[in-house]
Amino acid sequence: MIKVAMTSVYVDDVARAHAFYTEVLGFETRIHLDLGGGALFVTVGAAEGAQPDLQLLLEPGQGPIAEPYRTALREAALPCIVFSVDDLNAEYARLTALGVHFAQSPQRQGPMLTAVLDDTVGNYVQLAQPTE
Repeated sequence: MIKVAMTSVYVDDVARAHAFYTEVLGFETRIHLDLGGGALFVTVGAAEGAQPDLQLLLEPGQGPIAEPYRTALREAALPCIVFSVDDLNAEYARLTALGVHFAQSPQRQGPMLTAVLDDTVGNYVQLAQPTE
């Protein structure tokens, strides 16, 4: 069986992204390595042991591949990643109270309830809750 082990999100600033993804979104740090010269290798994952094998790499978003990709996603208002939630309305209320900006408030899209937030480091992130 093949499973997803790690995926990347390109970010403006790895340290700021780490703070947002852990302190605001609620992920836990899996790996935090200082590579020297200000470079970090940081992964986060779902808290409380959910999906213990899956990690999200917060990857520097500068460079000839990442910058055009991120710019195109942002200009098209497309999320770079989708996270599932059990109760989207509760997460929307919690995150809004923390000052998170949503580009799209909760709305039904087919069999899903979705919302899109700005992760403060250059990306839109979609939250999704299955409704069926």
